[in-house]
Amino acid sequence: MLDKIVGNTNTLEKALDASWMRNEAITNNIANVNTPGYKKSTVRFADQLASAASEFQIGSLNKNSKFLPIGADMRSIPAPEIIQDPFTSARKDGNNVDIDVEMAELAKNTIKYNALITQISKQFGFIRTAINEGRR
Repeated sequence: MLDKIVGNTNTLEKALDASWMRNEAITNNIANVNTPGYKKSTVRFADQLASAASEFQIGSLNKNSKFLPIGADMRSIPAPEIIQDPFTSARKDGNNVDIDVEMAELAKNTIKYNALITQISKQFGFIRTAINEGRR
């Protein structure tokens, strides 16, 4: 049971890291909206996480299609990474940052970050409850 709670906490920690990196990339993009030749940065994490989750299998449980994979080994969670888009160009000066898109992405990322903070707070609450329930 503790492994599951710690695993969930580790997953949330990586997601928070990715969200923080995404915030930095977006704010950097916004700061360079008027820089000629600047290419926007994005963070790749969600697709890597989905790929890692789909690769995990538990021995004989996955031999039968009726069973769902459970208990992923969260030590193999990929790290988020910043990538640049060097091929597109939104303007004649070579800059590919669209301020409206970036502002919308910043708002969306802020909502995700706050949701992740709420989830990790709940996880720590579960751990705290488990510790305190043993002492009366």
